Amino acid sequence: MAREAQSDTGQGVGPEAPVEIDPVNLNRMRQDRVDHLVVDVREQWELEIASLQDSLHLPLGDLPARYTELPKDRPLVVLCRTGRRSLQATMWLRAQGYGNAVNLRGGVHLWSDQVDPAMRKY
Repeated sequence: MAREAQSDTGQGVGPEAPVEIDPVNLNRMRQDRVDHLVVDVREQWELEIASLQDSLHLPLGDLPARYTELPKDRPLVVLCRTGRRSLQATMWLRAQGYGNAVNLRGGVHLWSDQVDPAMRKY
């Protein structure tokens, strides 16, 4: 049985999830096949430089019109380049009732530093 995904504070990702998760714990979630959806709020040109496999592209500017497409029954890990836009998106999603949304701390930059050094930085 896969263990529950852990946040920086050791709490699981879910309805009472902390606001952020670090790249190492997201990588562990992915390796353990913990059910989740990565939501990438960057622009298309950014995805062409670096992206996480199996993520859903939903640009920050489109989020208010499309957020209802996101599932409420599984953890959402929101990411961007450095974690600033995705934190904004995470907090907005939580205000819309998505308590399962968490920000990927440090974005793809920290992911590159801690998990995948081959991922290009920009």
